[in-house]
Formats: sequence, structure tokens, C-alpha cells
Amino acid sequence: MNTEVKKLVDNIEKVIVGKTDVIINVITALISGGHILIEDVPGVGKTQLVSALAKSVDGKFNRIQLTPDVMPSDIVGFSMLNSQTREFEYHTGAAMCNFLLADEINRASPKAQSSLLEVMEEYQISLDGNTYQLPQPFMTLATQNPIETYGTYHLPEAQMDRFIMKISIGYPSKEQEMEILNRLEHSTPIKTVSSVMTTDDIMTLRGQAEKVFVSDKIKDYILDISNVTRNSPYFRLGASPRASIALMKASKAYAFVDGRDYVTPDDVKRMCIPVYAHRLILSPKGKSEFENAEPALDKIMSQVEVPVK
Repeated sequence: MNTEVKKLVDNIEKVIVGKTDVIINVITALISGGHILIEDVPGVGKTQLVSALAKSVDGKFNRIQLTPDVMPSDIVGFSMLNSQTREFEYHTGAAMCNFLLADEINRASPKAQSSLLEVMEEYQISLDGNTYQLPQPFMTLATQNPIETYGTYHLPEAQMDRFIMKISIGYPSKEQEMEILNRLEHSTPIKTVSSVMTTDDIMTLRGQAEKVFVSDKIKDYILDISNVTRNSPYFRLGASPRASIALMKASKAYAFVDGRDYVTPDDVKRMCIPVYAHRLILSPKGKSEFENAEPALDKIMSQVEVPVK
């Protein structure tokens, strides 16, 4: 593992127990310049994971608890007339930061959800004819609860496609949960986490990850997977070209995290499900055979020829 990345992983593991793979996925998304959706049941540490990441990097962290009454102006800001200067002044919203935690994004109204589209894609806010650039790095980390969905607003496919990955944390093992109880018996670990990196360090890591080599055979492998999803009877909606780009970027970032300057087929396999599964829609045939898109994607990946040296 890359030494700088390991320092970040170790720092986050002071708070999150036994979820190294999940932490690596989040850091991979950060280094690739993408956003991440964390979907899981309440109480497994979604918010703690995001808070630990934000505290580990010396950047600005904002959290917004999304509910149906949250307005777009709460997220992107608003203009207000200054009575002294007689000019409109821009007042920032929650999105003007380095790390934006959009908690329970599926409880926000479609109008509020759509205000994040430009923010996540263009890294800017357009308001009243003016454009405001977001600080770099910028990352949206959204959470949602897959149960008790009555009264929530399902994210449309256009917005799901903005997230480079969707991940789940999952329940800890009994031994891991015992460790959590021991840590929390007399203290709160999240309060003891300090920054081990600056935002400039993250931008440097991104620049290094962009130089990771991807051979034409690996690109062909990515495109073969995408084409199979588009023609598979299991899917009504296949992977878009944006998904192919996201898989290449995520594979490069993961190879860099793993300490290599080239991408292997295993990197693509490792990233495929978190990058693709939330972008695909099962067909009636797919729904009859699989619980969700992940096992269907796993099955069709076995049909794609893996490039060899």
C-alpha cells in the first residue's frame, strides 16, 4: 500500500473498526476525484466514517441533514441585497467546502437533490448570473437508509450516475463489535482524530494517480464489461460511457493506493461492482433471478474474457 495512503487509512481506523476495504474504497474515490454514496442501515458508522475522513484531512467539512423542507439555497447559497452598498452579495451554502456530508440524501426533495447536480459534476455553483468555484479537493459523501423508505425520494438515475461508487459498510463481527464497545466505554474516538494530511497533499496524490499507466488491453476489458451490461437480458439499463470513464479512473486510483504505477485486470474487477452496480437497472428477467444488480453483474463479469500478458 502507498505509504501516504496507509497513514490516512490508519488514522481513520482509530474510529472505524474492521472495515479496511470500505475505508480504501472511500479513499480511492477521493483520489480519483469522485463522489461516493454510502447506503446502509442505521447505526453502522456511515456518518462516523465521513467525519473521520474529513478530520484526517485538514480541509473544510460541512454537514447538512437533508429533510423534505431543505431548500436548494441551503445547499448552494443565495444572494442578498446589501442595504449599504446597494449590491447583491453571495452568501455561501453548505456545498462551499472540501467535504460535504449530505446525510440521508433520499429524504431531500427532488428540487434540493437536483441542486447537487452541478456541484458534483462541474465543481461550481451558478447563481444569479455568477459562477462560484468550489475549493479543491471537493467531495460529496452522501448517505441513505435502504429501509423505511416511505416518504423518501428515490434518487433518479441521472444523479446516481454522478457518484463514482456506492458502498455499504455492513455489520461488524462479534469480535469487532467488542472492540467498538471497549473503545467507546470511556472515550469518544472521533474527538481524538487529528489531521494527518492537507488538502494540498490530496491534490498531489491525485496528480500522481493520474499518471498510473492503463494499457489498451485494460481499456478494452473495461469496454467489454460495459458492452456486456448493455446487451445482457438481465439489465434494462446498462453502463453508460461515463461509467466506463469512472471505472478507469477508479482502477487507476486503486492501483495507486495499492502502491503500483500500472493497472491490472484485478484492479478493474475489484472496482467494477462498487462503480457499476448502482448505475444499472435490472430487467424483469434480472429481478426474477437476482436480488439486486450486484450478483447479476458478478455473473456477467465471468463471461468477459480477462486480458493476459
